[in-house]
Amino acid sequence: MTHQPVLVKEVVDLLVVRRGGTFIDGTVGSGGHALATLEKTGSGGLLLGIDRDREALERAKARLAGWEKQYLLIHGNFADMITVAKRSGIDRADGVLLDLGVSSEQLDTPERGFSFMKDGPLDMRMDSSEEITAAELVNNLSESELFSLLRTLGEEPMARRIARRIVKERRNGPITTTRQLAGLVEEVTGGRRRAHPATRTFQALRMAVNGELDSLQAGLSEGLDMLVEGGRMAVISFHSVEDRLVKRFFARHSGKWESLQTGGREWRGEKPAVSLVNRRPIIPTREEIETNPRSRSAKLRVVEKRDG
Repeated sequence: MTHQPVLVKEVVDLLVVRRGGTFIDGTVGSGGHALATLEKTGSGGLLLGIDRDREALERAKARLAGWEKQYLLIHGNFADMITVAKRSGIDRADGVLLDLGVSSEQLDTPERGFSFMKDGPLDMRMDSSEEITAAELVNNLSESELFSLLRTLGEEPMARRIARRIVKERRNGPITTTRQLAGLVEEVTGGRRRAHPATRTFQALRMAVNGELDSLQAGLSEGLDMLVEGGRMAVISFHSVEDRLVKRFFARHSGKWESLQTGGREWRGEKPAVSLVNRRPIIPTREEIETNPRSRSAKLRVVEKRDG
C-alpha cells in the first residue's frame, strides 16, 4: 500500500504556505506533504525534508521529481533540526511540520518488523543504522522494565500480564519474530479487542526503539526556535501519548496551562512564545477516513510564533 499523507489541505492552509517561503518537513517520509508545500511555494520556495529512514528519502526524491532546485533532503532526526538546517544554509523557517508515527511502506514491509499483520524480524528501527532493535528489548529487559515500557508508551492495561508472559516465553528461546510476539500477546489478552490486541505492545516497542518521545520533545523545541515571527508549526499525532505531549508543550508556550497537570491556570511566567491556531485538534473528515482508513486516529495541532 502506497502511503497517503493525511490532512494535506489542512496542513498547507494552516501553515499559511505562501510563494517563496522556506519550510521544514521534519518527517518528510514519501514526500506527500512536501509536494503539496512546494506546489504552493512555487519556484522561489525552499523545503528542507528530514527523515531517519533512508528508504523514505529515496521515495520522497522520486515523488518530488521536477522540484530539485527547491528542496533539500537530509538523512537525520528532527530532534537535531537546528543543526541540520544550519548545515543546509537555513537559519529560519516560515513553517515547520512534524508528521509523527509510522508510514504505510514501513508497516507493509515485513523485513522492517513494524507490523504484527505480516511475519518478519522484530526490528522496528526507523534508522536501520541504529543498533537497538525491538528483539533486543523484548529478550533483555527485565519484567519490571517491560511492564513500565508497555504501560507508559503503549498505555497497555494488561502490561503486567504481557510482560510476565514474555519473560516466561523467552526462557524457552528468544522471541525473534513479529508473529511470535503478536501471538503471545493475543493469547494473554484473549484476543477480544476492537483493535488487534498487539497494537499497544508494538506501539510501545517502536517508540522505545526509536526514542520517539525524547525526539519529539527536542523536535518541538528546535522547531519553535527555527520559526520566524509569525511562522507556524504543525504537528500530526496518531495516539494519545504523543498528542498529550504536543498539547502540553503548546499549552506551556502559549501561556495557557491546558493540561491535567496544570488545571487550566493562566501563565504567570515569561511572555508567551506562541499562540494556538486551533484550540481543539483537527481530525480527518469522514471522506478522508473512507479513502484512507489509517488516517482515522490523526490529530493536527498548530501554533503561531509570537513576537518576543
